[in-house]
Parts: sequence; C-alpha cells; structure tokens
Amino acid sequence: PSTPHVPCIEAKGVQKTYRVHQRSAGFRASLKSLFHRPMTEVEAVKGVDFSIQPGEIVGFLGPSGAGKKTTLKMLTGHMHPSAGELRVLGHKPQDRCHDFLRDITLVMGQKQQLIWDLSAADAFALNKVIYDIPDAAYRKTLGILTDMLGIAQVINKPQRTLSLGERMKCELAAAMLHSPKVLFLDEPTIGMDINAQQNVRQFIADYRIEFGATVLLTSHYMADVTALADRILVIDDGKIIFEGQSDALVARFSAAKLLKLHFAAA
Repeated sequence: PSTPHVPCIEAKGVQKTYRVHQRSAGFRASLKSLFHRPMTEVEAVKGVDFSIQPGEIVGFLGPSGAGKKTTLKMLTGHMHPSAGELRVLGHKPQDRCHDFLRDITLVMGQKQQLIWDLSAADAFALNKVIYDIPDAAYRKTLGILTDMLGIAQVINKPQRTLSLGERMKCELAAAMLHSPKVLFLDEPTIGMDINAQQNVRQFIADYRIEFGATVLLTSHYMADVTALADRILVIDDGKIIFEGQSDALVARFSAAKLLKLHFAAA
C-alpha cells in the first residue's frame, strides 16, 4: 500500500483568545481607565482542525470576523495560538525559524509591501538581498514571473503611476521571488476589474504548476475560489463548519433562494 502524504499545513485543536480593553465613552471613563482597565476575553478561533496536502489549493472562506485573518496570522507566525498545534512544512510557525520563513509568503490584497515612489525593479532587487537569492536563480525566477504576470513593461515605473491591477501583479512577483513552497493569499484580487482578476487567478494556477506550491486562499469573490481551489474550508464564529468540494458547498448553502415580493395592494 502507498504511504500517505505528510500534510504540508496542519492544524489540530487550534484556539486563539484575545484580551480586549473595555472602556465607556466620555472624559470621566477615559480618566478612570488610566488607573483601571477592565478587560474581557474574545475567542477568535475555537478549536480549528484541518490539513492541507502538498500542492493543493484550498479556499478559506467565511464572513468578516469569522477568524480567517487570525488563522492566517497564526499560520505565518505573526501570532501565537492560545492552545492547539500548528505545523507548516514541519515547522511550528510561532518559532519563525529561517527555513520556515524562507519557504512561505503572505500576500494581503489590502496591504502593500512595495514602496510608493520606487519602481518594482528596485523592490525586487531589495528582496533579492533580503532572501539572499543567488544571481542566476534571481534572474531565472524574475524572468518566469514577469512573463507569467505580463509586467515586463511596467516594472521600471514608480508604483504610484501604475493601475491597481499592475501594482498587485508586481506585489505578487515581489512575494514569489524566493520561490516559496507555501503561499498564503489574503484577498489577492480585491478591488480589481474582471480582467485583472482573471489574470491573477491564471498566475496563481500557473505558479502552482510551475513550482509545485501549496496555496491557502481567502477571498470574498467566490469566482476566485471556484476557479482555483481543489477544496474549500468555511469558518464561522471561529469554527470550521464546512470542508469539501465547491459543488457540495453550493448544494449545501445555495440550494434555494428567498424571494421577497412587495404588492401595491393586499
């Protein structure tokens, strides 16, 4: 019998609880809070379990405040879980060891890593130094990425002169220069027009084939997920409520529509 694959990403009973400062409005409450700051605990993630195999693209869906970003931040080591265990490529993300950081990337569509007045080419050169990418590997990977994304004509222009779609493509190229094995993509097509969205989706699919990468993708655009994902996870109120194929998700949550009719007379 064949040996099962070791998961590339694995979460077991992962929880995250925040302590949040509570304060009423007004000057008196502000003054009082200088001496006494009442705190409350908020459970953002409540015992999450899932695993992702090498080379999979998995869609990670859920409403705002469901725990998606908190989970992503724990998977990339930006936050420590309050309980449970996380493994990415065999590493504990919270340790943030060199090998782990060298093999992952996080792209957030609502945040930019490129400097506004510099060109993408300057940012690429900076990332080359940060990740200590050898010259030959850098030139090869940069050539592949600029070709896949179609950005050869814009990488020498200041970021402020580019369209949103062009900037996002440059962000993706900068994030992939070190050939990461795991991509955490948070809303990579947010705010783009339909053509730009399609181009980014095609790039993600091509990158997975070219580099054998594993992808965890969050998006509010269902078209992103249905076009790319092998499997879908849905989180709500800090818990995984669905895991399966996109057609099963549609059958479960969109089997019926509610029509509201307003009549002019009874």
